[in-house]
Amino acid sequence: MATFRHDVLIIGSGAAGLTTALRLPDDCRIALLSKGELTSASTYYAQGGVAAVLDQEDSLESHVADTHVAGGGLCHDDAVRYTVENGPDAIRWLIDLGVDFTRLAGNNEGSLPYHLTREGGHSHRRIIHAADATGKAISGTLIGQVRNRPNVTRFEYRVAVDLILQEHNGEKRCCGAYVHNIETGETDVILARAVVLATGGASKVYLYTSNPDVATGDGIAMAWRAGCRVANMEFMQFHPTCLYHPKAKSFLVTEAIRGEGGHLLLPSGERFMHRFDERGELAPRDVVARAIDHEMKRLGADCLYLDISHKPADFIIEHFPTVYAKCLQLGLDITRDPMPVVPAAHYTCGGVMINENGQTDVPGLYAIGETSFTGLHGANRMASNSLLECLVYGKASAEHIGATLAEVPQPREHKEWDESQVTDSDEDVVISHNWDELRRFMWDYVGIVRTEKRLERALHRAELLKNEIAEYYSNYHISNDLLELRNLVVIAELIIRSAMQRKESRGLHFMRDYPGTNDEVVDTVLTPDTMNN
Repeated sequence: MATFRHDVLIIGSGAAGLTTALRLPDDCRIALLSKGELTSASTYYAQGGVAAVLDQEDSLESHVADTHVAGGGLCHDDAVRYTVENGPDAIRWLIDLGVDFTRLAGNNEGSLPYHLTREGGHSHRRIIHAADATGKAISGTLIGQVRNRPNVTRFEYRVAVDLILQEHNGEKRCCGAYVHNIETGETDVILARAVVLATGGASKVYLYTSNPDVATGDGIAMAWRAGCRVANMEFMQFHPTCLYHPKAKSFLVTEAIRGEGGHLLLPSGERFMHRFDERGELAPRDVVARAIDHEMKRLGADCLYLDISHKPADFIIEHFPTVYAKCLQLGLDITRDPMPVVPAAHYTCGGVMINENGQTDVPGLYAIGETSFTGLHGANRMASNSLLECLVYGKASAEHIGATLAEVPQPREHKEWDESQVTDSDEDVVISHNWDELRRFMWDYVGIVRTEKRLERALHRAELLKNEIAEYYSNYHISNDLLELRNLVVIAELIIRSAMQRKESRGLHFMRDYPGTNDEVVDTVLTPDTMNN
């Protein structure tokens, strides 16, 4: 066990964390944590792209308006405008760093040299992308830049356990975290004058998800335990099209396929989206996911289908090489055959409440990206606004930290992790059983369509599991699986309690008991002091 000292501790290696690291001053000593390799974050797997106003026929007002419409009236206008207005600069920064976005073919003198696509909810083509592997291109470029920064120390295969709070000048500040080394089993102390939570979302709380295994809501759960408010956790976005195949774990079929003319089909081959929304396949994700869920349950079908085979084969292979190659590997040729798809938990629209600088309720603690609640997404995130939010708020947090760090006190020495009262577990089956039970009842009771009775059942199970997990945590040596389970049960309770508070259907939150939308538009805010945590 060891103690490390840095100026800033960044927990998470996706676009939000990497952007913050690169935007901080060069003389700032940074510790960058990743649960696996640096590429293990959700950013790496993002296919679609980044939304920004880059075409002269588009406008900032149009991007703002589209975001508000998708957000079901709950978006905070200041956050929307701040993000949208800073979008073009964020894209230029990525281009300057070397991100190889897809370019237009031919002579493009006097016009934008990059190909822009369109996705659900957008009224213009404004998604800049690198074919259908945009996240990989952005992640690879940012990681390459971070590796060349001598002021950034990378801690891979580490998982944060809990935040360290100390009292300084009469206030409790976040001064670091206990960090578990997954490879050695030891738990170290990392002290820092500022801590940035960039741990991504919490979609692994559901049985089916498009997210990588690391998306277990760690930052949200740690911030909650440290005393931070969370908001709008009931708005969990389900991506309409995850590939349905036993060997295609969590493989997302990009929304851009629908943006480029893909058709959603019933098992009979019939199109159906026009019955749910006049925009058809280009309706926002919540509408499409709910329509697919409805038709699957109506028909008793295991999946529905997404078909783009009516487009030329060369067009499909050029625009969607990742999806084409993955499907071909599984014996499916998307230039000729439709793809079997199901909805899957995809994005956490709520999170830790922050201000325009990324600051949480706890001094010294910042949260950015999917971990945070900025007010940008409202009741439903519009496609490709998420990476933009990471870039914009990563810069804002870095600038605030850089401007104020000199005034922040150095953390005092802190006690080491105490394992003297715990033993090795001989019942790891408890972890795997509770993990499976949690994700299954969240899928069944707190999924795309909800009822009060289902939510009450889910809350009862979550409370029992929380007690079981707390007892297990206090008696045995920790592991990554146990830490993730401990965080996921907190996330489950936050989602359930948030959903129970919202007596209406809005955006991603659909309640059979309350199918209408209330006139009053309010966020769901949960405060640790008011719940038995």
